[in-house]
Parts: sequence; structure tokens; C-alpha cells
Amino acid sequence: MTPQTHYERLGGEAKIRQLVDRFYDHMDELPETWDIRKLHAEDLAGSRQKLYDFLTGWTGGPQLYVEKHGPVMLRRRHLHFPIGDAERDQWMHCMKLALDEVVDDAKLRAELYQAFVKVADHMRNQAHPQHSR
Repeated sequence: MTPQTHYERLGGEAKIRQLVDRFYDHMDELPETWDIRKLHAEDLAGSRQKLYDFLTGWTGGPQLYVEKHGPVMLRRRHLHFPIGDAERDQWMHCMKLALDEVVDDAKLRAELYQAFVKVADHMRNQAHPQHSR
């Protein structure tokens, strides 16, 4: 038996769409995520579609993002946005809430969360603030 992809384990396109929608709903509604919300266009439809396309392929489904936009180059495509620890943490906050709401399987939810942490860490392009000693 072939192991299932995260895409299949999640439930395919409907669950990816639900995850993306809940993620952006949280970003749009929570005052504590204003720093990342203001980096996006007023209308989130384009961002929703791009994240849906990306996550579909990233989780093992059809490579929609690559078909529409070419190689992912995720970090490079986000370099014009200032992304530091605060922005990473806000993004992860929205994603954790969405995962908690959409993904019933606790093991899958934890696997996806850990994978998102790695991606979010990789996206940082601002220097870490120096801590005083």
C-alpha cells in the first residue's frame, strides 16, 4: 500500500480551501495580526488563491502553483515584504488557529504545524533584534 500524502490525509481540495479560508479570515479579523495583514492587498482573493495553489502542491496534491506561476521560490517571492520574528509569529498564529479548526487528525495537525514552522522560519528576511545582556 502506498503511503498517503498530506493532501490525501487532509481530505483534498475542499479541506485545503477551508484551511486557507480560515487562515485568511483570522488574519483579516484579529487585531494582533495587523502587521502581516497590512502587507497584503485590501482584497485577499488573490492571496487566498495563491496560498491554495501552493498548499495543494506542497501537501502532495496537484502542482497548481507551479503550473500557474513557475518554480515556487517561496522566500525569493517574499523578499520585498519585511518578515521578521513578529511577522513569522503572527503568520503562525493564524495558521495554528486554522489547523486547529480544520484538521481533525491530531497527528496530521502536528505534522503540518511543524512543517509550517520550518517554512515560516525560512521566510524571515529581517535581522533578529539584539537582546541586551
